[in-house]
Amino acid sequence: MKFSRRMEHFGESIFTTLLNMKKEIEKNGGEVIDLSVGAPNIPPSDHVIQALVEAAWDKSNYVYAIKDLDELHHAVAEWYQRRYGVALDADTEVTSLLGSQEGLAHIGLSILDEGDIVLVPDPCYPIFGDGPLLAGARLYPMPLQKEKDYLIDLEQIPVEIARKAKLMVVSYPNNPTSAVAPSSFYENLIEFAKKYQILVLHDNAYSELIFDGEPGRSFLEYPGAREIGVEFNSLSKTYGLAGARIGFCIGNAEVVAQVAKLKSNMDYGMFLPIQRAAIAAITGDQSSVKFVREAYRKRRDCLCDGCTSIGWKMERCPATMFVWAKIPEGYSSSEKFVKDLLVKAGVLVTPGSAFGESGEGFVRIALVKDEPDILRAVENIKKSGLIK
Repeated sequence: MKFSRRMEHFGESIFTTLLNMKKEIEKNGGEVIDLSVGAPNIPPSDHVIQALVEAAWDKSNYVYAIKDLDELHHAVAEWYQRRYGVALDADTEVTSLLGSQEGLAHIGLSILDEGDIVLVPDPCYPIFGDGPLLAGARLYPMPLQKEKDYLIDLEQIPVEIARKAKLMVVSYPNNPTSAVAPSSFYENLIEFAKKYQILVLHDNAYSELIFDGEPGRSFLEYPGAREIGVEFNSLSKTYGLAGARIGFCIGNAEVVAQVAKLKSNMDYGMFLPIQRAAIAAITGDQSSVKFVREAYRKRRDCLCDGCTSIGWKMERCPATMFVWAKIPEGYSSSEKFVKDLLVKAGVLVTPGSAFGESGEGFVRIALVKDEPDILRAVENIKKSGLIK
């Protein structure tokens, strides 16, 4: 049986590999504290669940949605105006996604032709590169280095690559490094993209999870951004709606129209009760946003301070629901350390190498457990003897 050549680009997802390792240990009676996948364990607010339940009881909502509710687009426009000070045309500058992951996987099909060059961060969340590969594009990695605060160094992109590039994927606050970008970065990014006529896709899933500084901003706040790019935003982390799969493509009207056109040929829209839940989340009481941010901040402090106290120096991450930690001395392979940590301490994290070549030497730790479990993980690591 012959399969598509494009599948040669993809191996088994790292998260599937880690899950299989976890199951093997649990099958033999062991316990695993899983801090690998960024699966939020903080549920939505009651009023959001109530909106979902009420809509689910309405039997008329079980038809194909086909397209987004007008109320959803207007709610997104109101949200962006209130939260980021960005004025949107609800009719032309917003379309829903079945989660940002779906959007990142498919947007390249509406933008890219076979062989086009896409600039992607290294390390990066895997779908940033996998989506363009599905469209037949070629990737050019942009290294994120600690000594440069994990910011993309636009000056290091060769001119001949910049001239040929069609799309650049950017994401701050950043997954996996947790870095936050200053305004000057976005200003330079927009100037760079205009100069070389590159479309920018900014993933903004973590703007509400910045712990010790100013509130997160939107890429679209910066002059000229809408001329050259779009932003993806998500309700997964901030509002506890990860499993509901709610995201949005916002910004440049031409790009939004192409994404909506593509999706009209791929799916029948977002389940109407989920659209109602999304509206309730972004228009209702916003106190949960602060609650969620504070919960992740406490988990961060618990993990980073705890690990530092046992000899594994771990800097507090400035944002997101992840800690990007250098592997302990004595290890040269992040994958080897992850396997040892799982077997000897029963703690599962993700090797930095899974996010790209520049991720080697680090692990990403997801803050998806409550503080008692995180403290237990720290104690298990201490007892394992892995930290010299």
